[in-house]
Amino acid sequence: MNKKELENLHAIIHRALEEDIGSGDITTLSTVPAKSVLKGTFIAKESGVIAGLEVVRETLQYLDKQVSFSPKVTDGKLVSKGTVLATVRGRGRVLLTAERTALNFLQRMSGIATLTRAYVDAVKGTDTVILDTRKTSPGNRLLDKQAVLLGGGANHRFGLFDMVLIKDNHIAAAGGITQAVTQVWATDTMKRLIEVEVKNLEELRETLSLKVDRILLDNMDIKTLREAVRFTAGRVPLEASGNVTLKNVAAVAATGVDMISVGALTHSVRALDISFLIKG
Repeated sequence: MNKKELENLHAIIHRALEEDIGSGDITTLSTVPAKSVLKGTFIAKESGVIAGLEVVRETLQYLDKQVSFSPKVTDGKLVSKGTVLATVRGRGRVLLTAERTALNFLQRMSGIATLTRAYVDAVKGTDTVILDTRKTSPGNRLLDKQAVLLGGGANHRFGLFDMVLIKDNHIAAAGGITQAVTQVWATDTMKRLIEVEVKNLEELRETLSLKVDRILLDNMDIKTLREAVRFTAGRVPLEASGNVTLKNVAAVAATGVDMISVGALTHSVRALDISFLIKG
């Protein structure tokens, strides 16, 4: 992570710990001696792609830099049920107070990475890239998008600031695709990459004449996607989006689109089952 990303991560960890600890972990403070030193183990309770071990390290050491954290696998690795993911040693109160926050990060990120890997595997043999979206958990986008990368996918824009994506509501507000693109050209002094969402082949033709950087084919059926790819003939990268599932993603990729964005990677992911067990 670069310095800015690390600062963002620490802010996320701070908010999560503050939310959980509040005025104090009364259970741990009551049951765990202040000077006790404990060992703990993170164990996968089901198969999946692991993501977030470094986030766990940062979470534990945010409360106490003396906590020893020893990963046994690397982020991005596919593991089987029962695999020991990491061991830790440190003050018992710290380990137990940070346990749930650390697991929340690790389980969610691993769930995202596991689902992403399934989509990537489904389009294997094609040149299509699986992308995430901005449909992330509020405040945790950095972690959600890192998990997608660890699962083998790629990141779309991070936020509203790093790329122009003209969607249907922007088009409606501007009075049309051409008007919207023209206004961006006149306004964006940084000349960021421009992507335009189109719903049909007529809008595709109009957008191609504007020579934008990328076109998003929104909710098109397989036949229309094939026609869009044929008509575009490689002039502009094409991204398919809308109602993509593991059942149909291979068919979407087979149309020849360059990218497929999948909101489900982050907006409805199931956390991977991971446990944390303490030993005295």
